[in-house]
Amino acid sequence: MNPTKEKFETRKLPMMPIRDVVIFPFMMTPFVVGRESSVRALEEALAADKKIFLATQHDASVDEPKPNELYQVGTVVNIVQSLKLPDGNIKVLVEGLERGKILQVADAVGYLEATIRTAKYTIEPSPTLETAMQRVTTLFEQYVKLCQSLNYETMIAAVRMEDPAKLTDTIAANLQLSIEEKQELLEIFDPAERLTRIADVLEIEIEKLNMDRTIQSRVKRQMERAQKEYYLNEKIKAIQKELGRGEKSEWDELKKKIDAAGMPKDVHDKAMQELKKLEAMPPMSAESTVSRNYLDWLLAVPWKKRSKEIRNIERAEKVLNEDHYGLEKIKERILEFLAVRQLVKNPKGSILCFVGPPGVGKTSLGMSIAKATGRKFVRMSLGGVRDEAEIRGHRRTYIGALPGQIIQMMKKAGTKNPVVMLDEVEKMSMDFRGDPSAALLEVLDPEQNYMFVDHYLDVEYDLSQVFFIATANVLHTVPPALLDRMEVLRLHGYTEDEKVEIAKQFLVRKQRNQAGLTESACIFTDDAITTIIRSYTREAGVRNLEREIGNVCRKVARRVVKDKNFTITVSGENVGEYLGVTKFRDTLAHERSEVGLVTGLAWTEVGGSILATEATVVDGKGKLLLTGKLGDVMQESGQAAMSYVRSRSHGLGLPRDFYRNIDIHVHVPEGAIPKDGPSAGITIATAIASALSRISVRRDIAMTGEITLRGKVLPIGGLKEKLLAAHRVGIMEVIMPKDNEKDLPDIPENLRSVMKLHFVETMDDVLRIALEKPLPKVADEAEDAATLPLPAPPTGDQPATHQ
Repeated sequence: MNPTKEKFETRKLPMMPIRDVVIFPFMMTPFVVGRESSVRALEEALAADKKIFLATQHDASVDEPKPNELYQVGTVVNIVQSLKLPDGNIKVLVEGLERGKILQVADAVGYLEATIRTAKYTIEPSPTLETAMQRVTTLFEQYVKLCQSLNYETMIAAVRMEDPAKLTDTIAANLQLSIEEKQELLEIFDPAERLTRIADVLEIEIEKLNMDRTIQSRVKRQMERAQKEYYLNEKIKAIQKELGRGEKSEWDELKKKIDAAGMPKDVHDKAMQELKKLEAMPPMSAESTVSRNYLDWLLAVPWKKRSKEIRNIERAEKVLNEDHYGLEKIKERILEFLAVRQLVKNPKGSILCFVGPPGVGKTSLGMSIAKATGRKFVRMSLGGVRDEAEIRGHRRTYIGALPGQIIQMMKKAGTKNPVVMLDEVEKMSMDFRGDPSAALLEVLDPEQNYMFVDHYLDVEYDLSQVFFIATANVLHTVPPALLDRMEVLRLHGYTEDEKVEIAKQFLVRKQRNQAGLTESACIFTDDAITTIIRSYTREAGVRNLEREIGNVCRKVARRVVKDKNFTITVSGENVGEYLGVTKFRDTLAHERSEVGLVTGLAWTEVGGSILATEATVVDGKGKLLLTGKLGDVMQESGQAAMSYVRSRSHGLGLPRDFYRNIDIHVHVPEGAIPKDGPSAGITIATAIASALSRISVRRDIAMTGEITLRGKVLPIGGLKEKLLAAHRVGIMEVIMPKDNEKDLPDIPENLRSVMKLHFVETMDDVLRIALEKPLPKVADEAEDAATLPLPAPPTGDQPATHQ
């Protein structure tokens, strides 16, 4: 099957670019010539031997292509017929003769002239050649059968030939290929190679046609099945109608429900439009399921049903007092809300945000509000929500789409004026799917939420009558725009007395009932509850307190099972038998006043805590070491405190250059807990002053405040939480900034009455109160401070403190 090259021939011919077609040898093709240069080339060819060279353009949109914009292999054709049209164009019929490769293109007078090289191949007959030709012919017959645009008899007759070159070109001319694919076949000069390539192309095209036929057959079967189902359903309806059944069809029931739902006019129109679409759909189609689900959701959401609101202030106050102890400000705000609703006919819904540490009753308070106002209560947890669609829902175009949580909560409530609690609002996050806190802006804005649009329902829904209550442990993670839409009410931690009352009135009874105990079987004394609070819990709320009471009740229940007559009075002395070793000790029980050891106060997300601060002096080169995993702000406070002490060295009885041969190490246990903030400024300054002056700091006093370089004491935040922390560990005397005196009304009266509060303006006041002895007085500040003795460095390790 190896070809024998007969000869190469080089010749010059007029060249005409053609568009969107590839001319093969032995192919008769008509086309219209309109370009001036092409007409000129055609006339030149007609005047000579009627031979012209045709080359296909790369880009059919180019009117005057350059030589480099043409394929380099084209076809030498014979002009069989030409006819000049009235519009000046020429219609020609050409017959392909042979392939030619462009060697050079020159500009003649008004047309292109190409120097081309043609090659003729002869192939010796052989069994291999016959087999290849037979294979190509068989494949082409299969292709023609599958391709509806080709006439079978005509094509089969056209390929009955023994010349492989003519066979391949005839088949290539009739294949439905792209210009690029046809040009690739044209550029293969060797007939044997072309035969192999044609066979590969035919196999690929046959596979494509078989796939198309399979898909068309499947679609046709599905259409026939849908038509059959529709026909049978219509017939069933007609039969039921004749039998007197089905007078009220499913569509009639849906229409009746839509009319009775109380929807606004635009929503009603959309529901009726969807119902009409649903009637026209085949019942088993996927679209009908989507439409039906949509209508079900429209009907499930409350449009006019509302709870009859209880506006009796006395009853509401009674319910709130029964469910919660203390929280006077919160209760006042709720009663104010009810009073306004008595005076205003259609007031807007309120949006409150309860902020406080865990376990202080934020969630249960929302349930009490619903109970007091006679509304339905639904709770939506936002912790970990990071998809905007959780709030607004997905569009119906998605498979399995559902409305957002807001609409789902409204469906669950069943009324349009429920109490909706958005729990843990500060724990939302965002990612590539959107920001749910941004979606809540519309929900929590009274000026916008009357026309809230869920992506799934795609209609306006009125949320203006909903009482929204958000809860959060902290506010710094809540976006400012969202925070601006809510009225913030802070729930601070409980005092020890409040915890005792809460346990007596609520927790003991609840845990006793859960353990199946009678009131006489297990009695808690006030002393027992106080011991549990002091020795087994350290919290702002009462969650752990309830848990420990539950532990006692379960152990008593076990004994009751063994002895039905067993009873116990749990007191401070025997509570350890049930709860084991104390988890927390009284911080001051075994401590003494020490040099360089100060008790500070800190605010945390779960309430206040005490912060022991240690300072010690060692030999060195004047460095200040700050340890205890302190943040940048707290380290800067330490630097400011050190600079203040250096500037007031004469007041501490120290030489001016006391720091040159020593290092001061300040440590804030516990070392693994991160700490930050400016409020430890006066604590660090007092610890450094005590370490340098060798005067002990009073063990029964705590302090908090920010310090400046000039010794001014600036105000701090979280005052109530810090005082509660001091009270919790038995510290009854606290030093605070003078500017925080305005916050005293927020401190419970029982706390203020038992604690001694010092409001200071300068660091001198702090040292005067906190140190056990007054600082040594310097008669003349200008006196040579070098004569004063340097305090000896302390020996031994400072004892560790526990929070």
